[in-house]
Amino acid sequence: MTAVTADPPGRVERFAAIPVLRYVPGVLLLVAIGLAGKWAQAELKVVAASTHTHLPDVEYVLWAIVIGLVIANTAGLHPIFRPGVGTYEFWLKVGIVLLGARFVLGDLAKVGGVSLGLILIDGTVAVATVLLLSRLFGLKGKLGSLLAIGTAICGVSAIIAGKGAIDADDEESGYSIAAILTLGAVALFSFPAIGHGLDLSQHEFGLWAGLAVDNTAETTATGAIYGAEAQNVAVLVKSTRNALIGFVVLGFALYWASRGQAATIAKGSRARFLWEKFPKFVLGFIAVSALATWGVFTKADITSLGNVSKWAFLLTFAGVGLNTDLRAFARSGWRPFIVGALSLAVVAVTSLLLVLGATAVFELG
Repeated sequence: MTAVTADPPGRVERFAAIPVLRYVPGVLLLVAIGLAGKWAQAELKVVAASTHTHLPDVEYVLWAIVIGLVIANTAGLHPIFRPGVGTYEFWLKVGIVLLGARFVLGDLAKVGGVSLGLILIDGTVAVATVLLLSRLFGLKGKLGSLLAIGTAICGVSAIIAGKGAIDADDEESGYSIAAILTLGAVALFSFPAIGHGLDLSQHEFGLWAGLAVDNTAETTATGAIYGAEAQNVAVLVKSTRNALIGFVVLGFALYWASRGQAATIAKGSRARFLWEKFPKFVLGFIAVSALATWGVFTKADITSLGNVSKWAFLLTFAGVGLNTDLRAFARSGWRPFIVGALSLAVVAVTSLLLVLGATAVFELG
């Protein structure tokens, strides 16, 4: 959530007058922060080599996120940058679609099939845990539902989709989004350290991040901090998880409609409801993977698509920091955060056990 400042007259209006130009300042800021992150990683290596000291190799991903966090939570984001910074989710989807070139359909079927089973188990645990804790901590019913939807599927996007479907108010969605974003930041910094402490392989960590981290952007960033292979697997698992958003939101919508607190969804319109909620970029990911499987792309093409994907993710990582307002947690109160934090811990442990078990049984990675 981006820090809010007053809109000054003049410059913002001039940029808004030309639709494309209004995005330029924010996109340039994303590029600048991403490049600053890469520079910081390289310079830290130079300092370590020149001083003969053992300094941690902090990935540019983490540097970019931290720089964005500092800007968003100190000076705040000037209104002229907001439109361009808001495109970070678009770059995330571009990066995911192009990443499909690195997978053949056989890989998708194998890893995606196993991950689907893990997601169903993990998602059931997540929903049950959030709903139970929400009741124990006295949260409103629809706030608990939004937290459950966000935790089980794909964070903010799922919460937004669920808000309209169950007729939740702005306060409930705002509290749940603040909790999910704050916990996404916690996962970013804690999961890689835990993964290294447990000596997880790239593949194991990617599966774990894809199952346990809520928001797609934070999932991608968490995997990238651990390594390129971990990022690829995390994106694949998270894309499978995202594809279930319609079913989960539909279930909650039918529940609240049965209580007379949401619009009734007719049987004939359920297929249309699922299609409306389905994340279309997942189809793009599969389509690019199919083209790669059929040999449409040369090795040079795949390399080029991979480079474009990396640049798209670079903008995404900068945007993650700039769109995370830690002050929103203070405004949302402690109960949604506590429920989310306890749920994250339960889901993290559950998904880790599932990953280790599945890796042993199916010999993945």
